[in-house]
Amino acid sequence: MLTTGKQTVPAAFVVLRSTVEVRIGVQSAPRELAVETPTSAEQIERDLADAIAGAGIFTLAVEKGGKVLVPADKIAYVEFTGTEGRPIGFGNI
Repeated sequence: MLTTGKQTVPAAFVVLRSTVEVRIGVQSAPRELAVETPTSAEQIERDLADAIAGAGIFTLAVEKGGKVLVPADKIAYVEFTGTEGRPIGFGNI
């Protein structure tokens, strides 16, 4: 059994998805990029540090397939949530 808020759902019907929501501010762009990724928060930090140190491209895999590529020297900020499981499955919630 898994308790989600006020509801208890049988574990057989629940799959936990772990995603990180990432918002990237790009210099001279009026809007930020917002994506969800299966990449861990720790890996995002390492990849960002490597891209900035090497003046390269920050690459981020997107949950629904594909990648986001941003030149490291154009990144104004990167904001992301930590990894947390979200219940997905069947049940009356």
